[in-house]
Amino acid sequence: MALQNHLSFIFLIIIFFFFTHSSSSFQENYPINPFFHHPTLSLETSFGLELLQTTPFSPDIIPTSSSSGGPTPTPGGLWILLQKSIGISAMHMQLLHNNKIVIFDRTDFGRSNLSLPFGKCRYNDEKVPVDCTAHSLIYDIASNTFRPLMVQTDVWCSSAAVDPDGVLVQTGGFHSGANKIRLFTPCYNDFCDWIELRQNLTVRRWYSSDHILPDGRIIIVGGRRAFSYEFFPKNPIVMSSADVYWFQFLKETSDPKEENNLYPFLHLLPDGNLFVFANQRCILLDYMNNKILKEFPMIPGEKRSYPAAGSSVLLPIDLKGVGNGSPLPEVEVMICGGANGGAYLQARMGVYVAASKTCGRLRVTDPDPQWVMEEMPMNRVMPDMLLLPTGDVLILNGASRGAAGWESAEDPVLNPVLYRPNEINPNQRFVVLNPTVIPRLYHSSAILLPDGRILVGGSNPHILYEFTGVNYPTDLSLEAFLPPYLAPQYSELRPSILSLEGPMENIISYGQQFSITFTAALYHPDQDFTVTMIAPSFTTHSFAMNQRLMVLESVGTQQLSEVAFKVTVYAPPTRNIAPPGYYMMFLVNEGVPSTGFWIKMK
Repeated sequence: MALQNHLSFIFLIIIFFFFTHSSSSFQENYPINPFFHHPTLSLETSFGLELLQTTPFSPDIIPTSSSSGGPTPTPGGLWILLQKSIGISAMHMQLLHNNKIVIFDRTDFGRSNLSLPFGKCRYNDEKVPVDCTAHSLIYDIASNTFRPLMVQTDVWCSSAAVDPDGVLVQTGGFHSGANKIRLFTPCYNDFCDWIELRQNLTVRRWYSSDHILPDGRIIIVGGRRAFSYEFFPKNPIVMSSADVYWFQFLKETSDPKEENNLYPFLHLLPDGNLFVFANQRCILLDYMNNKILKEFPMIPGEKRSYPAAGSSVLLPIDLKGVGNGSPLPEVEVMICGGANGGAYLQARMGVYVAASKTCGRLRVTDPDPQWVMEEMPMNRVMPDMLLLPTGDVLILNGASRGAAGWESAEDPVLNPVLYRPNEINPNQRFVVLNPTVIPRLYHSSAILLPDGRILVGGSNPHILYEFTGVNYPTDLSLEAFLPPYLAPQYSELRPSILSLEGPMENIISYGQQFSITFTAALYHPDQDFTVTMIAPSFTTHSFAMNQRLMVLESVGTQQLSEVAFKVTVYAPPTRNIAPPGYYMMFLVNEGVPSTGFWIKMK
């Protein structure tokens, strides 16, 4: 056992060395744009990767200040700087099933810090006559490299979802991009790029939210002064269907001057209807018949939608005992953070009021749902909330005072918080983790990676890209947060998926029974072991759209050898529970997840 521990430790060191010495192969082909100078970065250093500490071999250690001035190791995760600059601010991010990530910000600030290749230029920019720089890119996880992409019109503060075939459908934006629909199809070469459709949205949408539906369509809800929703593509079967549907609920939840109902929180429920939250109110929407089926209680306390900007997740859906003909699973929505009404207007006058410190959980499947409120360890506005493979929730980014918007927040919250929804003792559900050194305020984002890390980027809290002379400069970097489950002392518990038995080409049918062959150095059938599926999110403006996690029902586990095993599970039974498309499947052994394995529900 001592030898195994030693070998595992050496292996982790080798992997860590690889990551910390990788560099971008695109530096020579796609140089930093000289018209957009970042005063603290040079061309030579802007594509590197480095640790945010000096002890590189302990993913659960990060230094804090000590009386001697040196690093003081403390538990609680590890932060790694992946790129000092990717040339744009990571305002919007989406993980694709080829393990690459589409990132974009906006076009109407003029030239970015990343040049387009092959002499490509845009000639319709709102700020400069000719723009030969990129405002989008694709990041490769394995190589820690990126290449520029070209968007034709402004994608600022837009929304997106991935369709059942894995194509990113991006909707809306600003200026000439507000009614546009753009597609990005994943590829395994360096030639795929954005395609802007001739077909437009019916309504101009800026600050809207998208969600994939059981029938494969995408619903686009709201936006500034857009009190309606529509679908992409339009249902060709229902010839009498309208192009756009009036949504009185959004008009009613819009506050004078502040709005506080933008980027509404959307969650598809197992009955096929849509949970919609805006401001402090939430309803159950039958989008097929344009009918509100139920209004839930108002969440206590502060406002929660942009620019008050809290965040929301649909807590893990436990499918144990749920099959065809079985009762629907219980489902809870969780909302954390936000700001008092008027906080945005006060911030415009230089007064930054304390953000919300509360989270609320609402079991929406109860006959009489009521909010159960809890307190976070710190106040937070503009948080990002991500579901981890373990079923826990990670809360990170944001500020402790103010609201979302230009120059509207102060006192960045640097510590992530782990929330354990199944912890019986409410006083032990929140765990404060190690801080980053990079403030992530307005226009920051975060997504879960297949290897269990969290990719974090962005922060553009000023009306222009301000890199000097401000308390919180615009940030073009990417960093990764390694949750505590990636610490080396847990390496022997970490399973490794070898193959699937049953599905063809990893395509899984609803309700199908299939088996997963895996290895684990330390595994016993009586241990805490689960199989989870996660839909990757499109994250922007403190909301990870479309993310959902399901805990699959296990039939049993078979030991194949000393370290090889096979677990048999049932796939989700319906499209309402798991809309069609790509998911990351994880094995979780004693709280330690495997690397995600891509499957497709069809």
